[in-house]
This record gives sequence, structure tokens and C-alpha cells, in this order.
Amino acid sequence: MSRKTIGVTGVAGFIGSNLADRLLAEGYRVVGIDNLAYGVREQIPDGVEFRQVDIRDRGLAHHFEGVDVVFHLAAKNCIADCQIDPVETSDINVTGTVNVFEAARKAGVEKVVYAESSALYEGAQKLPTPEDDVRPQSFYAVSKLAGMAFAEAFQRFSTLRMTALRYFCVYGPRQDYRRSIPPVMSAFIIKLLRGERPIIYGSGEKRRDFIYVDDVNDFHLQCIDDARTDGRVFNLGGGVSYSVNHIYDEIAQQLGVRVEPEHRADLPGEAQENLADITAAQGLGWRPRVGLTEGLERSIAYIRQELFSRTEA
Repeated sequence: MSRKTIGVTGVAGFIGSNLADRLLAEGYRVVGIDNLAYGVREQIPDGVEFRQVDIRDRGLAHHFEGVDVVFHLAAKNCIADCQIDPVETSDINVTGTVNVFEAARKAGVEKVVYAESSALYEGAQKLPTPEDDVRPQSFYAVSKLAGMAFAEAFQRFSTLRMTALRYFCVYGPRQDYRRSIPPVMSAFIIKLLRGERPIIYGSGEKRRDFIYVDDVNDFHLQCIDDARTDGRVFNLGGGVSYSVNHIYDEIAQQLGVRVEPEHRADLPGEAQENLADITAAQGLGWRPRVGLTEGLERSIAYIRQELFSRTEA
């Protein structure tokens, strides 16, 4: 049996590059798509057949020829940036996503596994939140809701099989620290390693469900061949929430430093807490394997090796 060919949009980004690494290690052929607007060329693993192209390119179907499964991860995904520019947010996250679906259909792709977001639960009152409690608030979340509606339409009017994944707070190696407001894990680690004051928005009591990227990739690989994932939506989280203050304390303890954080005004459009109901994914045999302490240890080791050792060399 010949190996499958997997397409990954956003291959130069955090989750995309980690997924490409894993796919190559498992023996898949990988075609990577990225326009490098947010991704980093150096993060694309050797062995990926890289195409520098925008997901809005109307010729995208050409790059999906011979591809069996597409993982659509490319997006404008910083909530604060999306609030500032809802037009570009819609252009990338809605128009771009529809273009990916249509390109996959034209190219004869069997299945698309696409990224939704836990942001769809911003207004949810039930914790842990199941997949049917969708209440988006921010422009980013609304753009993901539109993508969901188009995915449902493509399933009705084409032979494409679809799986939607709602990531909670994914962290690990290559997490994007370059964003205007970086994710707390990498932001805290980098600031503390530099002896600088980390920034906490609001009181720090917002709670988040964090999931290590390797655990997410376990489910990614399952989606390729497991027909039970077809036409379904899955939360991918750790099933436990931690406050931002707790994350800061854990990182500071592991690094053996203590720098008083700087508090700034709270960010608009963010939920006070998110917590994944992961029953659906667990029902297929998946479960998170990497706990918070181990995940932070791995993240710190990566940043020390890849970021600080290079700058010091």
C-alpha cells in the first residue's frame, strides 16, 4: 500500500510545523502551504514539499493535486489583531477557508481536517463546555463560525469528508512569540529568561485549558484514517483549567527566578474561563498524555536551546 500524501496549510506556523514533523516521522509525504505572512520559513521541516502560496489564491487546487487529506490550519488567529481589522480577518479566515475547501474539492482530496477554535465558546456558561454550546463573541470567533457553516455546506454538496477540531490553548515548541500579544507560555518564559517583567492583562485570574502540541498531533493522526471522525466536531483540550497567575508561578518556579509581573488593562473579547469537555475525543480512545509541568519543562528547554543559544552564539 502506497503512503498517503498529506497537505498542511499554515505549515510554517506553530501547530502546522509540529504536525509536519510528526507526519514525516510516520512516513507520510507532506505538501506544505504557507504565504509566510505569519509563519517562519526556518520552522518548516526538511522533507516537506513546500509551496509559498496564499490560501486565498484561486489556483490553490493545483497544489492539492495528488493529496489525500488536507489539514487546514492557516488563519489570522490573534484575537486582539482580529478585533482591530475585522475585514482582513474575514478575508483570511472565511474567504481563505472557503477557497481551501473548494480547492480540495476540485483536486479530488478525500478529507479535510480543519481548525475551528475554542473561541467559539466565548459566551458559553457551561463548564466544561461541550461541542454544541457555540456562542462566539469576538470577530475572530465569528470568522470561525462562518468557516464552520461553509464546511457543513461542502459536506452537503460534495463528496468531501470533514472533521472540525476546536483547539483550546495549545502550547509547546515553536509557539508563536512574535505576535503583537504572544501566548502566555512563550511570553512568560522569554521575559523571565531575559530578566524582564512579564505582562499580565487584567488580574491574571482568567483561566485557560492548556493542551500540549504532541497530544493534539496524536488526534490529528487518528483523523487521517479513522472514519469515526468524519462529519464530526471535537474539542481538543486538557480537560483542566489553570489561571494565568498559576502559569506564571509554575514557570517562575521552574526557572528559579522571580520578577514581579507588569499588569495592564484587560483584553477585550476574551472569555473569563475556558474548559474543554473532551468526552467525544476520549470516546475514540484519545486522551492527553503530557501534563502541565512536563509540558512547560519541554517548552523551556526548547526556548533555551533554539532562541537563547542562537542569540548568544
